[in-house]
Amino acid sequence: MNRSAALEIVQKYVKNQNLINHMLCVEAAMAFYAEQLHQDVDTWRIAGLLHDFDWEIHPTADLHPSAGEPILREQGVPEEIIRAIQSHARHTGIQRITLMEKALFACDEVTGLITAVALVRPSRSLYDLTSSSVKKKWKDSSFAAGANREEILQGANEFGVDLWQHMDNVISAMRNIAPEIGLAGNLQPAD
Repeated sequence: MNRSAALEIVQKYVKNQNLINHMLCVEAAMAFYAEQLHQDVDTWRIAGLLHDFDWEIHPTADLHPSAGEPILREQGVPEEIIRAIQSHARHTGIQRITLMEKALFACDEVTGLITAVALVRPSRSLYDLTSSSVKKKWKDSSFAAGANREEILQGANEFGVDLWQHMDNVISAMRNIAPEIGLAGNLQPAD
């Protein structure tokens, strides 16, 4: 499976642009880590891109992502990606074993928190965002309440990366797609 085929699946099943942006963020973070860890970048990217493809058609924990599994199989998605997608949701009970599975879980929730912090900044940009800004908002549980901090911390721990280094890594990855996801704000990328 290549990225174009994965993108076709996303376009077929996802209409909400915010959800698409989230999936693009997770894809970018997964690509960042695959490169850093000398893993198959295309496989990791596709796992990130497809991880929530069925959320609009199966928007409850009892269905997502389990009910999407047969669709992915029909579309020819490799089993290692399907398993990673299933394991990214704690409620499926599928234990995260591979590095890719742990990375997907670690990159999912954190992108939502980073996006929320970027959107409340005067610049509305990722280009001037650092983990210290995220850290200030971390303690306020009412801020971006949908970003499960327990899962973010668990994900970093399982993946074996310091939480705040993980924040910086994911911010860096998301900067690469900032214009595409509406988070360039009023700034230009630093050279």
